[in-house]
Amino acid sequence: MRIYQAEDYKAMSRRAANIISAQVIYKPDCVLGLATGGTPVGIYQQLVQWFKKGDLSFAETKSVNLDEYVGLSPHHEQSYRYFMQSNLFDHIDIKPENTHVLNGLAKDAAEECAAYNRLIRGLGGIDLQLLGMGHNGHIAFNEPGDDFGLETHVVNLTESTIAANARFFASADEVPRHALSMGIKNIMNARRILIVVSGEEKADIVCQAFTGHVTKEVPASILQLHPDVTLVGDKAALHKLVEAGVSVCG
Repeated sequence: MRIYQAEDYKAMSRRAANIISAQVIYKPDCVLGLATGGTPVGIYQQLVQWFKKGDLSFAETKSVNLDEYVGLSPHHEQSYRYFMQSNLFDHIDIKPENTHVLNGLAKDAAEECAAYNRLIRGLGGIDLQLLGMGHNGHIAFNEPGDDFGLETHVVNLTESTIAANARFFASADEVPRHALSMGIKNIMNARRILIVVSGEEKADIVCQAFTGHVTKEVPASILQLHPDVTLVGDKAALHKLVEAGVSVCG
């Protein structure tokens, strides 16, 4: 695992965006696994800026997103399809038919999940998977205790995840209780993984995930077993790793 410590959120976003842009330049028709949430926003803003400058093109790139809320339409302002359109897809030259997000309104959730697994395999797998990490160590919506062998599946969201996402809704009561999510197996099958973390509130779980045992109770800990993982974080998120003696690059 390579670990890069950035001075702040802006520097972290630029460093992570550099890794993604290098992947796209090296392999223009690559498959990017994309994430939502507050942490990746700065990354997407940087990628859009480079695209607008003419430094980067996504014309041949394909994408698959990690997850989507059950019950939200693609046009709902809190759906992850809407997030991706607003923060990235509408501002770059990626072809709409090459962007893939799970359908939260699917009548048969199990078949939607199975079809997504087939889609990923049909694309040849994920070249680079972008991840964030939740306060309880979840990646995508794989919550503590979930089976590491799962592929895309229906998730019952924990109260801590619902509480963390409530800031995006008018009230906690409006946060969906279920989601469709890639499983740990999908994520671990990606050729490369880029995980980004920011803020003091992530420092404890980051240290636990990457210095402790691999355990289902901290889903991100499984990344210790992947052969090509890069962790990019700001000083606030990584300082406990540094204090624990873990080597980081500036």
